[in-house]
Amino acid sequence: MATPENLLIIVNTGTENPYNQYASYVVAFLSKKLANVKNVTLYYGPNGVGMAKKGTLAGIAIPDSVKGLIADQIEGLSASDLPDNLEQLARFEKDQLGVNIVSCATFNVIAELASSVDDTSKLEDFITPVKLPQAAEALMAADKILYF
Repeated sequence: MATPENLLIIVNTGTENPYNQYASYVVAFLSKKLANVKNVTLYYGPNGVGMAKKGTLAGIAIPDSVKGLIADQIEGLSASDLPDNLEQLARFEKDQLGVNIVSCATFNVIAELASSVDDTSKLEDFITPVKLPQAAEALMAADKILYF
């Protein structure tokens, strides 16, 4: 199977489904590090925008047992290489691997995380709110879309 050039990972759940959060970041990591996917975007959709609120991802710990479980499956990775929470992992993936992490600006407003589509005061600085045309463009440009 051919490796996609543009992968869109849609996360449409919140803290009530932490496994979806873990999985989306692990898939983003593996897509960049092992599969060499050129463009990986993790998109928090309508039901997932709450994850963009400051401190929310930091509240999802990565227990030592999970670090070991993940590291044991990826050659060259040790449990001590993994961060303590998903905010740290997200920042690493964005800064070091170039993963785009975005949220739906319209639903940020509807969920009262923002007062306008341009308001980022309550959002994590590493998550970019995208307006509807940008969201549609990401959907149309994706070679592969995964849902969590």
